[in-house]
Amino acid sequence: MDKYIEIGKIVNTYGIKGQLKIVPYTDNIKRFEKLKKIYINEKEYLIENVKYIKNIVILKLQGINTIEQAEEYRNLYMYIDRKDAIKLPKDTYFIRDLIGIEVYTNDGEKLGIIDDIFKTGSNDVYVVRNSLGKQILLPAISSVIEKIDLENKKVTVNLIKGLI
Repeated sequence: MDKYIEIGKIVNTYGIKGQLKIVPYTDNIKRFEKLKKIYINEKEYLIENVKYIKNIVILKLQGINTIEQAEEYRNLYMYIDRKDAIKLPKDTYFIRDLIGIEVYTNDGEKLGIIDDIFKTGSNDVYVVRNSLGKQILLPAISSVIEKIDLENKKVTVNLIKGLI
């Protein structure tokens, strides 16, 4: 597993004093208040201030003090150390840990790898891409996803009628 977990993307600057506008990659954006530091390109930055505008996080990081400095960070990703991550409930996973995992049917047929995950109103959907580039969309529900084995990087699924 990776040492860092992606927690957001810097999409713009905010104001003239070096604040960054972040699209968070977490279900609970208030968790930014508990963070003391983040990483951008593996460089550590201490968090000076956090505020929110709707579903956007505004961060002031130590050492970024002007709009010109902040502009250099646009379109970069922010990370936290895995040890600083929240503890997830049972049968819940970080998206980063699922991307790239091989997906097999319960009959042992390889379907491909998880290429992307997107959220719908009721459940996540795993985008599985095979070696030919074909996509299969699998709802992340218990009747489809039978087992996730992060240690062996393998997901076992039950292909209910109509999925493929």
